[in-house]
Formats: sequence, structure tokens, C-alpha cells
Amino acid sequence: MKKLLLIFLVLFVVELRAQTNIHFSNPLAAQILAGTYNPADYSSSANSDPHAVVLEIEAAIRPDSLKSYLERMSLFETRNTGSDTLSSTRGIGAARTWAHQRFEAISAANNDRLVVSYLNWTKNICGQQNHKNVVAILPGSQIDREDTPCGIVIVEAHLDSRCDAGCDTGCVAQGMEDNGSGSALVLELARTMAKYQFNRTVVFMLTVAEEQGLVGAEAMAKYCEDNQIRVGAVLNNDVIGGVICGETSFHPRNRVKETSTALSEALGYGVITISHKQLSRYIKLQYEEELKEHVSVPMEVTIMTAEDREGRGGDHIPFREHDFNAIRFTSANEHGNANSGSASYHDRQHTSDDILGKDTNNDGNIDEWYVDFNYLARNASINATATVMIGRNVCTPEVFQVTQTTWKTLEFIIAGDWCSDTEALIAMRTETNDWDTLFTIPTGTHEIEIEPGHTYYISAAYQNNGVESLFTNEVMVDVVGQDELPTANSGIRLLQNRPNPFDEATVIAFMVYDMPKNPTATIRIQDLTGRTVKELPVQINSGINEVVYNHGYRKEGTFTYSLVIDGQVLDTKKMTFVAF
Repeated sequence: MKKLLLIFLVLFVVELRAQTNIHFSNPLAAQILAGTYNPADYSSSANSDPHAVVLEIEAAIRPDSLKSYLERMSLFETRNTGSDTLSSTRGIGAARTWAHQRFEAISAANNDRLVVSYLNWTKNICGQQNHKNVVAILPGSQIDREDTPCGIVIVEAHLDSRCDAGCDTGCVAQGMEDNGSGSALVLELARTMAKYQFNRTVVFMLTVAEEQGLVGAEAMAKYCEDNQIRVGAVLNNDVIGGVICGETSFHPRNRVKETSTALSEALGYGVITISHKQLSRYIKLQYEEELKEHVSVPMEVTIMTAEDREGRGGDHIPFREHDFNAIRFTSANEHGNANSGSASYHDRQHTSDDILGKDTNNDGNIDEWYVDFNYLARNASINATATVMIGRNVCTPEVFQVTQTTWKTLEFIIAGDWCSDTEALIAMRTETNDWDTLFTIPTGTHEIEIEPGHTYYISAAYQNNGVESLFTNEVMVDVVGQDELPTANSGIRLLQNRPNPFDEATVIAFMVYDMPKNPTATIRIQDLTGRTVKELPVQINSGINEVVYNHGYRKEGTFTYSLVIDGQVLDTKKMTFVAF
């Protein structure tokens, strides 16, 4: 009976997102993604220097433009995926048509350089069978081939909205923060970026059915996988325009500046060395290198430890599940945790109160805004900077090896078959989610001196005319001292959690050199009185093993974590929670 129940649950999860008949309404869109087009047909006379283009796009992004998109979206009353598809004024059908027309107008203003289409797919959601993502494709100058792989860049947001009940189509759900803000951002980036041509193809996409299980994003991810379309990066924008923190928000930090934004990564089954977190670090690096010093209001970009906020998800997750690099941009503060069914819930998210703002003096005009258009514009600029630099398609090293050669030196081997550059950028970190050190070295084989006694996470990228490629996955190296070097690694070693101190979530990892007879273990979290706070089951594999521990906000203190196998505690370490 247990086996039958398990099979049923697996089938139910598969059915939850299973779509059929996934296809583009415009056949040209499929051709572009397949690489069967002439790049010269979409060439541009606009500036091609990526460093200059970043600044040009930042100057072109307008808060008033973002505001106009949101005001228009509010008029549809609801964008629930199950709402009216025939009305020209209300519901998801009217919203999709308007977004499609906006993309077409942007294309017409830029020599028809955007290929606009619906991505159609079929699934019963809230009584509706046929659904559409809205897509605008900016063809790249390079065709994806085995000898010069490109991989498209997808900038996306979900267009749909909801109240508490996922299929309540009668409820007014303007969804201005969730997720009109992300949708406006994607439209504005299409408007400001359509005049350029990048090496990689860029896809601007508005999905539907995010609120019913990330189904629209799954349709695109599945289409890319089924049609062997490489995806270099997915930048998902969800709840990205508000600066006011709700009572139930998972991020209630009054000390966080309004200029902050956060990156969540689609972490998958590993978190320390996973490629999605590397994409987040890359995006933060590009913003700090290319844009931060040139803007009047700099942003603080925070890399989150977990895949998303506790109990939450987003359209980046289906792409991770299909092995594509994906991250989510989200506001540092959001108005609620979306648990609007609770009687104690007074926040705006997933209610009819998710609106642009309110008229406090009854003069007919909004004077207290819930969406900050300047903050939304700054987040759009961070997206644009990352897209431009990734769009340059500098190749990533195919070979990256790190070896400790003496007690104080590391040897790097950096190489590639289809491309190479004379210079590589090395990124290193120890205790935090962020890179501690960045330095350049020649490609090939190179040695550097290092401080022993630390565990380092090291990755590499090629540099071309000041533009970095996406980084390799990280290599973990325990740099041991002179007396320790001859000793071979053996057994199981519990590592220090990272980041430490931490806020909300941290990663606990252990290295397995020799597999134990019992392949299961437990990470036991205890306070300093010995009271068990949490036990996390772990399946043991050879090599590095990782688990994310979500501790929650506003719970300061020092705790211990232990690795327990067969009831025996192998090792215990301390970790500290600090509400930054």
C-alpha cells in the first residue's frame, strides 16, 4: 500500500505541471531559437561596446514608463489564469493581448527587431484549457553551434495575479507588486534593449499560471529541453517593485535600506558549488563593476542562501529542474508571505489590496505609493547590466583544476577546446556567499601562494576586453598546513557552515572520503542548552554533501550542529545567527 501511495503522489506531482501541445504561434520564433535564421536580418547600427551600452540602457529606463505599464495592468481588474479570455477589458485574455501589442509596438519602433509570439500550451487550470505565455525574442548575432555555443538569455516575469484562492476569478486582483512590478520591468527592458543586437539571443517573456504551480515557466523550460535549445541564463523577476515590509514578510528588516534588492538562486540538489549561485555572484559582480559608481542611488545586492524565501517558489525553479541556470530577483522587503487565507493576515500580497497605492486625502489622486517606480527602475538596470554582459557571450573555461602543490601554493590549470583567452579571472571565497578575492592570472598552468588552514571555494572565468564570461562551477580546496600535507584525506569530515554568521538560512556540508555502511545521516541542530531545534535527514553520497537549514528571521543566537550516523555523533560545530 505504501508503494502504491508513493507512485500516486509521484504521478500527481508530474501531472501538476504536465502540459501538452507546447508551440509558438509565430513559427519565426521557433526558427530563431533553433538558430535557423540570418543574424544580419536583425543587425543594428547602435553602439556595440557593452560597457557603454549598459550606461545607455540605464539612462533610457524611465520610472514614468514603468508606472504607465502598471496603471494599464491595474485596469484589467484581475489577471488570474482562469479568468476571462474573451473580454477586451477584463481578465487574463485582455492582459495577454495588451502585452503582445506592447511588444509589437516596441518592435515596430526598432526596425522590427523583436520577434513577437505567444507560447501556446494546453492544460486544465481553473477550468481553462488553453494558455499563452507572451514572448518577444531579440535575435543574436551569433548562431548557436557546437564549435561556438551561445545559449539564450531569458528575462522573465509572471503576468498572472491572484487573491487567496488560486482559482477565484471574481476577486479583484490587480497584483501590482505580485507581479505587475516584474511584468512592467520586462516590458521596459524590451523597450530599452530592442535597439541593440547582442551575441546571444535574448528572450523577454511574460508567463501565466505561476500562481497555480509555475506552469507557464515549466512550459518554456520543457520546450527548450525538448527542442535542445541551450539556455545560458534565466533572470526571473517576481515581487520586485515594493519597499514596504509587511507583518508576515520573511524579510522584516527595518535596518535594510530601500535601495536593497535580493537574488534567490535555483539551487537544486547542491548549494555550495552549484552553478545557479555562481550566476547570482556574476550578476552582482557585473552591477558593481559596470554600473554602481555611475548611478545616483547605488543598490545593495544580497545573495540569498536558500532557493527562495521559506515556503515560497518562483518561475526560476522549473528551469533549474530542467538543468538550466536560473535565479530570481526579488525585493528586499515584500508586503506579506502570501498566506492570505489566515485570519491574522493583514498584508497586501495575494489580496485585493495589492494595488499601486492609496488616496489618503480623498482628492482622487494616489499620494501614498506601494510600488516605488524609482526602485523598480534600479532593479531593471541591474537586470539589463547582467543581460548585456552575458549577451556578449565570452566563453567559459571548459577545464578548471586546482591542486595544492606545496603547503602554501596552489596550481591552477585553465583551458578550453573551442575558445581561449590570454587572461583568466579567479574568484575565491571562504565563509560567505560572496567572493572574497578576485584576481587575474594567465591561462594555462599557473601557481599562486595562498594562506593555509582554510577551506576555499574557487572558480574561474575568461576575460575579453574587460568583459567576463560566466564562471565555472566552484572547486573546493582544503588548504592544509605544512605538517598536514602528506596526510591523505579519509573518513567523513563535517565542514563549517556557510555563511556564518547567517541570517535566515545557511548551508551545512560534510565531505565523504570513505562511504559508511549506512548511507543515511542526520544533521542535528541544538541550542546551547542541548535542546534539539531541528533534525535534517541527509542521504550520504561520496564527495561533498550539503543541506540548507532555514532558521528564520529575528531568531538570534548561537547553536550547534552535529553529523549523526547510526545514532553516533561524528562531529559537532557551532554556528551563529545574527539579524543583520
